[in-house]
Amino acid sequence: MTQQQTWSQRFESALHPAIALFNASINFDIELIEYDLTGSQAHAKMLAHTGIISAEEGEQLVSGLEQIRQEYRQGQFQPGVDAEDVHFAVERRLTEIVGDVGKKLHTARSRNDQVGTDTRLYLREQIQQIRNYLREFQRVILDIAEQNVETLIPGYTHLQRAQPLSLAHHLLAYFEMAQRDWERLGDVSRRVNISPLGCGALAGTTFPIDRHYTAELLNFDSVYANSLDGVSDRDFAIEFLCAASLIMVHLSRLSEEIILWASEEFRFITLKDSCATGSSIMPQKKNPDVPELVRGKTGRVFGHLQGMLVIMKGLPLAYNKDLQEDKEGLFDGVNTVKACLEAMTILLREGLEFRSQRLGEAVAEDFSNATDVADYLAARGVPFREAYNLVGKVVKTSIAAGKLLKDLTLEEWQQIHPAFAADIYDAIAPRTVVAARNSYGGTGFAQVNKAIHTARNQIRE
Repeated sequence: MTQQQTWSQRFESALHPAIALFNASINFDIELIEYDLTGSQAHAKMLAHTGIISAEEGEQLVSGLEQIRQEYRQGQFQPGVDAEDVHFAVERRLTEIVGDVGKKLHTARSRNDQVGTDTRLYLREQIQQIRNYLREFQRVILDIAEQNVETLIPGYTHLQRAQPLSLAHHLLAYFEMAQRDWERLGDVSRRVNISPLGCGALAGTTFPIDRHYTAELLNFDSVYANSLDGVSDRDFAIEFLCAASLIMVHLSRLSEEIILWASEEFRFITLKDSCATGSSIMPQKKNPDVPELVRGKTGRVFGHLQGMLVIMKGLPLAYNKDLQEDKEGLFDGVNTVKACLEAMTILLREGLEFRSQRLGEAVAEDFSNATDVADYLAARGVPFREAYNLVGKVVKTSIAAGKLLKDLTLEEWQQIHPAFAADIYDAIAPRTVVAARNSYGGTGFAQVNKAIHTARNQIRE
């Protein structure tokens, strides 16, 4: 059995049912229905505004489209594969509601500029929602940071103990990453918010349309200056997926740290039951599923970005059916980022607890204060490179003797160099080491408090 086509009588026979199914996008582009209705209402108003159709016809179209919106929200409008796509499904239902005047809706418009408009309306709204999720994520980070300015945590480079840090300072690094994400999405949103409506199939239209009028109705900032570009541009979607990928990079990096911190080897945090699962065979296990899933879903968003780039890389102007493939990856990218931000925010807010005693022990059981010994000597006139080499030897002999730097006697210190005095012990105490790094952007407690204050002001604005 063949299926009746949705296009002109140029064709003598209908599509093979398997090809109709292959060709259809209604199963996923139904996601755009609210935006399609909004864009179509603006188009109908413009047709009436310019005299292309009568004011009465314009009102009929707008009213009929609103009826479809309510039917969809109430579950009464559920088009199937026979509609091919959401745009035709809406137009067909509109004609059932208002009669032949419904067939006038598509005047001076193509599905090419229509789908471009719908996608931009959708993405504009989703970007704002994601920015709101980012703000909530940042607020939770600030809440935890404020409670842990003087909680210490080992800092790492190459995953080797490097220097002790304020835990708040460590967490604020993720605040800064999220701030860049928030700003980056705002920048992307400006290029999303350009209207292709009125570009037609590729060349514009002979009708006296007013593209700026529809752009104003739909709150677009501007319109595409070139009709070919307007219907074939997907830079905005690629840019969004780039920004989404960076959000996922940042969430994945935090996820990896949480997974490490929750391990028996680190024991820096305790996972609460509300955000952890157990093993089906090992009763003692408590698994960090949330950060593991976020880490895993990161690759999924990366894949959507790569997929979009591959779709676009060889397309001649203007619209090609390949562009139907832009939606599923975009929709899933949006949904994945939102879900991961929400899950990580919940995890931070109520799913884990930092073990401050264990963290305090961790910063006291290594040689991460070695740089401060070199700084101590440099402050007393010893060239830093000489002091650096001297301390390296001290660390080597201390390890051989099974000692930490804090365990050396004053006599041993002074045998190393006469510049050492009794204040060396305070100088290399972890809390002193952290507090002393008071340069702008450093981990010193005073700087961290300033950073928190600045961050609070940032998100209030």
